[in-house]
Parts: sequence; structure tokens; C-alpha cells
Amino acid sequence: MLSKGVFAVFFAITLLYGSLLIEVEGIGVNWGSQARHPLPPATVVRLLRENGIQKVKLFEADSAILKALSRTGIQVMVGIPNDLLAPIAGSVAAAERWVSQNVSAHVSSNGVDIRYVAVGNEPFLKAFNGTFESITLPALQNIQSAIIKAGLATQVKVTVPLNADVYQSASNLPSDGDFRPEIRDLMLNIVKFLSDNQAPFTINIYPFISLYNDPNFPVEFAFFDGTGDPINDNGRIYDNVLDANYDTLVWSLQKNGFGNLTIIVGEVGWPTDGDKNANMLYARRYNQGFMNRQKANKGTPMRPGAMDAYLFSLIDEDAKSIQPGNFERHWGIFYIDGRPKYQLSLGTGNGLIPAKDVHYLAKKWCILAPTANLQDPQLGPSVSYACDHADCTSLGYGSSCGSLNLAQNVSYAFNSYYQVSNQLDSACKFPGLSIITNRDPSVGSCKFKIMIKSDDSSEASTMMPLTRPRAVLLLILICLYIVL
Repeated sequence: MLSKGVFAVFFAITLLYGSLLIEVEGIGVNWGSQARHPLPPATVVRLLRENGIQKVKLFEADSAILKALSRTGIQVMVGIPNDLLAPIAGSVAAAERWVSQNVSAHVSSNGVDIRYVAVGNEPFLKAFNGTFESITLPALQNIQSAIIKAGLATQVKVTVPLNADVYQSASNLPSDGDFRPEIRDLMLNIVKFLSDNQAPFTINIYPFISLYNDPNFPVEFAFFDGTGDPINDNGRIYDNVLDANYDTLVWSLQKNGFGNLTIIVGEVGWPTDGDKNANMLYARRYNQGFMNRQKANKGTPMRPGAMDAYLFSLIDEDAKSIQPGNFERHWGIFYIDGRPKYQLSLGTGNGLIPAKDVHYLAKKWCILAPTANLQDPQLGPSVSYACDHADCTSLGYGSSCGSLNLAQNVSYAFNSYYQVSNQLDSACKFPGLSIITNRDPSVGSCKFKIMIKSDDSSEASTMMPLTRPRAVLLLILICLYIVL
């Protein structure tokens, strides 16, 4: 079955703006923290509240973030990374320590409204080659036992965010959906455990990934405009891939005896850069289309009503792994500095409100020196070094900076490294190749960023790269080869 996406839930929330209480719709978001210069947690929490966002999903139990969420009334899903599944699966005591430190302490002392613990993140992806298949359910069981022991079972529920590839349909009709044969028994054991504990099934659905992986994917079917060729499943009409994918899960649950299990869409959204189909136009079209459905209380043929879902994501993360693709660092509805990328209404009646009191480094950039020799043998290694230590994912084909010439490509790479390094003079000393300028070198829609100041700025200059954007480097080296 083709992958797709979903999003948000209608719920009444009360926000205090000065002395005025306003009842508005709410939307969940994923708050990732893999950024080299992250915004301070307090700044992000203010951003959440001013935009009427009342639910957040965290990928790990970051104590600073959890403290910032203290007594805000924002509902929290806190995650356990996959690399912690093995020790937690192997020891009830380890599970109890994790719950004590990362759930109980924040609920009791800091008044954090933790509603869910996400045990792992898409642990059954085919790319993991079964690494987590034997330990996810034991980890889930041990965390549940620890939550019960802590006296939090009525407030905090366990779940496992899964990718939509855990189920499939040979005919592409939702009604033919069932869990993947090789993990079907495991999935049914997990589903039964969730059902027994009144816990939700959490699924991540991405139409963009379908489009990225399959050039023949029908683009219009990814959106909510009703312009794609519909699917008729025994009288149930599907005009978008989100609904079809979601109902494939509903059928997979129903035919195995769990038709009433609560479903949460853990991640849904559209990236804005790093691929020819990752752009502002598509992202706004997708996310606003989804929000319009939510406001109209429109669900799927099998489950009418607004979905309980979390938008992926809140803010760009320039240190994320790009193994799936360069787009991975560009899912946010906000840039890394908290500026909105495009006009989007989350249900409050207004557009996105930017982050307040964000402080930037000086207005200066590192670029290729006008006197530099493009045939200098150090040019290629210098660009490779800069991109290894920074973010060059906007340089790829079809991306926001994909039309730059060779000199501009090099300047972009140098400046990315210079900004990540807190504009240290030593970070713009590629011998005979670079200079610092006070003139903005941005070209059209390609912005040469200035990094924000953050609590972690002192560490940024020595941070090693998490990943290498090989596709970007290949592009630049091909250009160099042509020139030479």
C-alpha cells in the first residue's frame, strides 16, 4: 500500500492571553532537537503557546525541554530512542529507573502533563533488518509495569510509533489491508497488549515519502484537493492517499478483532527543501489542506471525524541524519530560528506567529574569495570539509539552492561551516580561497543563513558532523571535474 499522511485532533483548549480566555482548536506537533544551534526551550514553549499548540511529541526525554513545559498545560508524548530498547527490554529495574527519572519526576515535581510514553520510533522499519523485533514488545511491557508501579497508569499510556510499512494491501484497496506477513504475529501481540491496557496504536504516514520513492506516484493523489483519480473500495471513495492508508490500518485492525482500537497519527507533514518535490508550495498545500479537513471535522470513510495527530514537524533540524534523503532536515513549519516558512492556519484563525526574542550572530558571511583559483587542488577538499561539518542539503538538485553556479556553491558551503562555527575567524581561513564579507551573498530564493545564538553556541564550533551529505558533495565535485 502506498504511504501517506495524517494529522491533528479537535479538542477544546483554554489559553490565557492576558486576561482573556479563548477556546480554540488544537494541533499536535513533533518537537525534535537535532539542531546545532537550537532555540532555547523556553523560547520554543512560548512559540507553542502563542500558536495555540497544545500537544507535543518528543523523541527523547530531554530534561531541559520537559522543565520548560512545566505547568503549561501542554500535553506531552515523551519518547524512548531505539538504542535504549535493549536495556529496558532486558531489565524491569532499568524500565523503572527510566520512568522514575523521565516521567514521575516531571509529573510530580514540575507539573508536566505527560500523557504518553512512545517506546521506540518506527522500530520495525525494513531498513533495520529486524534489529528491534525481539525487544520492542518486552520493552513496552516493562515500561507499562513501571508506569503501573509509579501509580500513573490512568494518566500515562504506552504506545509504539510505527511506520506505515507494518501493514500492506496487495490490491491497494484499504479493505484488503493486513499486517506484513513476516511481522504479523508480532504485530498482533503488540496490538493485543495495547488494547488490554487501553493504549493507542500510533502510526506515521507520509505521502511525500511515497512520491520520493516512486517517480510514478500520482502526485495529485497526495493532496486533499480531490483532483487525483479516486479509488473505489466497495462504494467507499478515496480521493487522497492519506485516507486510503489510514483505512488500510483500520481494516488491518478490524479483521484481526481490534476494530475499536484508538489510533494516533504520530507524524504527518511535508518537507520544504532538499528534493525537487520538497518545496514551500507543496508543503503549504498539504498541511493547510489537512488543517482544513480537521476544521471541517472530516475523517476517513472508515473513521469519520477529525484525526488525533501530530504534525511533523515544528522546527527544522540541521543536524538530523540525511540517510533517508536531504529533505530530512527541512520538515519544520518554522525555520531553525523560529520564523514561519509560509502562511499556515493551525485553527486559531491567524497565521503562524514567529518566535520572540531570537538573537543572531553578526551580519557577516564567509564566501569564496574573488581572487580564488577555481582550479586550486584544495578547493574540493575544502568544500568537502565544510559540508561535513555543516549543512549543505539545500544545494541538491531541485532544492532551493540547486541552481547556483560553481563559485556560489562553494560560497554556500564555506558560509554554512562559518555560521555553525559561531563565525570564528579561523572558520573562514581556507587558504587562498575564502574571505569574510558584510554583503549578503544570498541569490534569489537561496538564502545564505546567519546562525542564531543559542545556549549551545559554545559547543557548536567543535561539533563534529552527524552525517555527510554525499549527494551534495557529489554534485559539487562533478562541477569541479567539468571545470578542471
